Amino acid sequence: MSSFEITGGKRLHGEIIPQGAKNEALQVICATLLVSEKVTIHNIPNIRDVNRLIELLQDLGVVVTRNNPSSYSFETREIRYDYLNSREFREKVGTMRGSILILGPLIARFGKGTIYIPGGDKIGRRRLDTHFLGLQKLGARFSYHPDEQYYTAEAEQLKGTYMLLDEASVTGTANIVMAAVLSIGKTVVFNAACEPYISQLCTMLVRMGARIEGIGSNLLTIEGVAQLHGCEHTLLSDMIEVGSFIGLAAMTRSEIIIRNVNYQQLGMIPEAFRRLGIQIERKGDDIVVPSRDHYEIESFMDGSIMTIADAPWPGFTPDLISIVLVVATQAKGCVLIHQKMFESRLFFVDKLIDMGAKIILCDPHRATVIGLDRQYPLRAIRMSSPDIRAGVALLIAALSAEGKSIIDNIEQIDRGYEEIDFRLRALGADIRRING
Repeated sequence: MSSFEITGGKRLHGEIIPQGAKNEALQVICATLLVSEKVTIHNIPNIRDVNRLIELLQDLGVVVTRNNPSSYSFETREIRYDYLNSREFREKVGTMRGSILILGPLIARFGKGTIYIPGGDKIGRRRLDTHFLGLQKLGARFSYHPDEQYYTAEAEQLKGTYMLLDEASVTGTANIVMAAVLSIGKTVVFNAACEPYISQLCTMLVRMGARIEGIGSNLLTIEGVAQLHGCEHTLLSDMIEVGSFIGLAAMTRSEIIIRNVNYQQLGMIPEAFRRLGIQIERKGDDIVVPSRDHYEIESFMDGSIMTIADAPWPGFTPDLISIVLVVATQAKGCVLIHQKMFESRLFFVDKLIDMGAKIILCDPHRATVIGLDRQYPLRAIRMSSPDIRAGVALLIAALSAEGKSIIDNIEQIDRGYEEIDFRLRALGADIRRING
């Protein structure tokens, strides 16, 4: 098991380019199962979760060609169904939540699919009902095998229908859309997730020959087609990385230029950081975060304490709640952080409290951060990364703290951030990877 050794308290400087969007990559790579022709995807991040998914598709029988470090081509002429019943398949699925996204394409094109309970971050209950209910409405028949904890599904031919999703699940919407594009007739999906990842998936599917209306909204209308064809697709920059780098610049009092951010796709992210007092300058499709020693949290117009809460898109993404919480510890003022979607995502604050942060964990979903305007800088400690986003939040905290910190279990960070230590060293960070 590897760790990061970080000597913090240093100002950074320079520019950084965000990787391709992790969550988009997981969706569009699975969409290649829908077609026998070659699909080429560019700007794929070299991260653990994406690499494992590519390996999983190869094991399933997909011909994968690496054109360059960030570009892959996929050809799915046939599937090895025996592999779906193997122990190796079960073990790989158990390491990544994105594996659930193979289910819709397998049912739509091949008439059957198998999925074990997927892994991923341990941030609370993450139910799969939206996936199953949507696919059932299209005509898939599910069986659950409790002894081995896996599901099988089959359908001779999926048929379009109307559905109102019980929650605006991003991966649930993606699975349903991928299944619906090869269904007979019209499918209407109301309360669909409308994150940029879904828009990108739908745009790619249209390029492959799908007929989808309402892209970018929560009402999608899909006319099924008999077959799709190959295409090329380029991933957006990862907006979670963009937000992470904004937080890094503020916490380390650094001037950092973030290149090629796809600004129009960032939604509420810049505004949430501005509410914490962070200055953000847009220059074309780049963001400049200037070096500042102090930033002050806004209050609401009536003088009440600022609240930052996550919400389905176009609300503030839950993947950046950990980052804004850390950033608030060194601001001037108070803020209530309300994590509505996952009940275990705030439990990493005990590490921040050990570092000297003034935080009251009100309950599993809410934390009040008392920012003391850097009067009490964070102190270096040894800690462990519990999940991807909390891990990077702790990494940012360590880079701002005086002294030497150790972060263990950095495999969690590697799941979502490409060569983060190498890229941070290019900005002047004192960080090195050590093997335990």
